[in-house]
Amino acid sequence: MISIRTKLFVHICFLLVLFVLAAWCLSALFLEDFYIRNKKRSLIENGLKIDALYAADKNIALELERIADNVGVSAIITDSGGYLKYSSFERLARRQAPGRPFAGSPPPPPSPATTISSEDVDGNSVIEIQNDPGLNIKFIMLKRRLSGGDMLILRLPLAAVTESAAYANKFMAFSGLLAILAGCIWAFFFARKFTVPLQELSEVAASISRLDFSRRCRIASDDEVGRLGQSVNDLSRQLSKAIAELNEKNRQLTVDVEKERNLDKLRRDFVSGVSHELKTPISLILGYAEGLRENVARDRADRDYYCSVIGDEAEKMDKLVNDLLDLSQIEAGYFRLDRTDFDLSLLFDEIAQKYRAILKEKNITLRIERRSPAMVNGDRLRIEQVITNLLNNAIAHTEDERLIRIDAEDEGDVFRASVFNTGRPIPAASVDSLWQSFYKVDKARARGLGGRGLGLSVVRAIQELHGGAYGVENTAGGVVFWFSLAKTAENCPS
Repeated sequence: MISIRTKLFVHICFLLVLFVLAAWCLSALFLEDFYIRNKKRSLIENGLKIDALYAADKNIALELERIADNVGVSAIITDSGGYLKYSSFERLARRQAPGRPFAGSPPPPPSPATTISSEDVDGNSVIEIQNDPGLNIKFIMLKRRLSGGDMLILRLPLAAVTESAAYANKFMAFSGLLAILAGCIWAFFFARKFTVPLQELSEVAASISRLDFSRRCRIASDDEVGRLGQSVNDLSRQLSKAIAELNEKNRQLTVDVEKERNLDKLRRDFVSGVSHELKTPISLILGYAEGLRENVARDRADRDYYCSVIGDEAEKMDKLVNDLLDLSQIEAGYFRLDRTDFDLSLLFDEIAQKYRAILKEKNITLRIERRSPAMVNGDRLRIEQVITNLLNNAIAHTEDERLIRIDAEDEGDVFRASVFNTGRPIPAASVDSLWQSFYKVDKARARGLGGRGLGLSVVRAIQELHGGAYGVENTAGGVVFWFSLAKTAENCPS
């Protein structure tokens, strides 16, 4: 592919050579004719001038010689009989009385020159081109009849005109070559300078086509190229902005689609979880109610047992529904916290007192690390729900030493509350999913392990509402669930 720089250089050089050749050809063809026409005009003008001088003063030999030298012609004046009276190259040695013509020798025999062309100027003047065979020279001759009948003859050799035209043509050829050389050098640098911004525009456009909008055109002029560069820069900025906005919208769309996909999965899991959690208690309630209706339990002890099972399952359903309502209200943003300052250590003690019988029945040791006072700010009732859910989870999964430890560590601006239980570690693949609704590490969802898969979801929702952190860690000998609460203003370090 030929570059625009090369094309511009070649075209400028071609035009330059064409113009120089055209000028030289015109000079070679028409310059000599142009000179001849001008010499004819000069002869006519000088003939008129001599005629005027001759009419005023018959003795004009000196003036005639001056005019002849200036024009480069030979000039003579003869009388009506052909006798020489004045000459531009030989002054008369003898004169008659002033105003009287010189009676010289008779005229020489006529020259054998032949007339090539003749042109009448006016009634008194004739322009002729003659050829002198003896001298082999062509002449331009003006013959003009002066006042009194005398004849003026001005003769100019054509060789001088031809030689002048030849010299002019040679000079034209030489100067044309110099002009071509200088013009080509100028065309090279001009083409280079002219195409540099175009090359830059091409590179910037190529970058834009590759979606690279970092390059900009350097604007060095206020002409069309400069305005084009400014337009390309504006286009680059607009495209960069538009593509950035489009990428952001695509990213947001991707996030929204992924979020919708996750929500859809959560809905399916939620429905599946609720169905699973309600299926067993409803089946038990229906079964034992049918037994009562069919009078299967004939004695009071059996009837009391049937009624207690129905009551227990109904209570589980009630807790499940309450947890679902709490979780939905918190996640929907309808629930408002009732923040107060309270001592977290005292709350630990109150909860431990409530669970004393259950822990004793299950042979579990509860140890509370006392760091009183641990003044925090939050919704006391909801924080109690968080601790209760974590404690229920620990009770359901305690193994080996069957030890649960509750602690609150001072971490500057917050207290970090933790519930540790001995037992098997949580698989790494399940750590991030523990906080989802109805998620259980035990895929079989055995009822013997207890829990409904909502406790940790409620913990997550309450902590997010408080703006606090939460998490789970596998430690030596067990698992730790933790959450953080902000200190009261007077307990924060200054």
